[in-house]
Amino acid sequence: MSIVVRNPGTGEPLGEVPDLDADAVVAAIADAQKGQRAMAAMPGHERAALLRRVADLIEGEAESLASLLASENGKPLMQCRGEVEAAVRIWRGYSAEATRLFGRQTPMDAVPGMERHLAVTIREPLGVVAALVPFNYPVELYSHKAAAALAAGNAVIVQPPAKCPLALVRVAELVDEAGAPEFAHQVVTGGVAVSTTLAEAPGVAAISLTGSTNAGRAIARLASGTLKKVFLELGGNDAMIVCDDADVEAAATAVTLGRLARGNGQICCAVKRVYVQDGVHDAFVAELSAQAAKLVVGDQMDDGTDVGPLITEQAAEEVENAVGRLVGEGARLVVGGGRRGSFVDPVVLVDVPVESPTFAEEIFGPVAPIARFSDPREAAALVSDSPYGLHASVFTRDVSRAFTLAKLLDVGGVIVNGSTAIRAENLPFGGTKDTGGYREGLHETVLDFTRQKTVLVMEAFG
Repeated sequence: MSIVVRNPGTGEPLGEVPDLDADAVVAAIADAQKGQRAMAAMPGHERAALLRRVADLIEGEAESLASLLASENGKPLMQCRGEVEAAVRIWRGYSAEATRLFGRQTPMDAVPGMERHLAVTIREPLGVVAALVPFNYPVELYSHKAAAALAAGNAVIVQPPAKCPLALVRVAELVDEAGAPEFAHQVVTGGVAVSTTLAEAPGVAAISLTGSTNAGRAIARLASGTLKKVFLELGGNDAMIVCDDADVEAAATAVTLGRLARGNGQICCAVKRVYVQDGVHDAFVAELSAQAAKLVVGDQMDDGTDVGPLITEQAAEEVENAVGRLVGEGARLVVGGGRRGSFVDPVVLVDVPVESPTFAEEIFGPVAPIARFSDPREAAALVSDSPYGLHASVFTRDVSRAFTLAKLLDVGGVIVNGSTAIRAENLPFGGTKDTGGYREGLHETVLDFTRQKTVLVMEAFG
């Protein structure tokens, strides 16, 4: 059996990958044990050099990888170029982390009677790490998982997204070309059977998933049977608060570029709810509407395109239906809303009731719903009253107000005077509540993919 990969805009077949069954995945897990032993035996400087070689090879094929990713994913080509550039930085960043897996010495004279003993901790790899990668930013998010796993001396088994696996299949070939030990880095393509087997198998020490909250819950339940470590970066319904003293044009641009024209709106940390204070509401709506109306929807391979096709026509239909529900719940459509196959014209809605059930859920597409507020603390409470807690954004010129609201918001990250759709690889990224609670980043993930061992030397000091 195989999976045919198609251009989401044209339906043109781009290639195919095997649809592996559970037996094939179990065999890959068995092979990975050998690869992990080879990675664990590799000195840190050699692991670092391996990751640098991978980064160089990705950089050498940056344009072809970006083109392949755009064709199968639907994101505009320019954005895919940026994603590949981020992946290169991530591999290089983790190459440095491979030489910084520090242990520590603990003073045993803090415990009566143990003054003459010496205790140190050392970092060891977990074993085999399974990486489950989403469709929206596959090359970048894969890099965080695979590079971190290899940097720490683990083997990694990667499940790329079934709808757009081709770029990651090519990157896997580059990892082999860079000299990774046999079976240290494997790609297993397919659907639910692959994910389920990786989550349940005792030969997998840890599983890292970026995906929906429902998928995260399912993986966590399956993984609990073998007590493997589970790292989850899940859904979000990120909000922006625009206060009366905000730079209205900058705030509107942050929604345009961080939601409507970034990843075709299919980003977990994109602005999905906009709360605007009464005094600037009308000016903000006018500015955002004007910007949204100018966005070019079309072929993702054209450099002039701002918004390409969503990953599937079904995904576009779900966005269209969500917009219809918002209107049915009292919102007013100001801009956009048309759908042609997988393409959705960017949407701006106003007068959205804050109690709207649809407003409370993540809409994965280019939609900007706007609600009013009068008191910034009220807005912070509305933002926090959500099952999700990835990012939030606050636009204000008042520094004290910015920090006050940042402290009140129940989220993993607050961006002041900028879009929520931002991720720097050297910052911890993740959220609270149903967003999963995990933090992924250069300095965090490589440590999470290790375990500490304590060595206690008795009577070390005479």
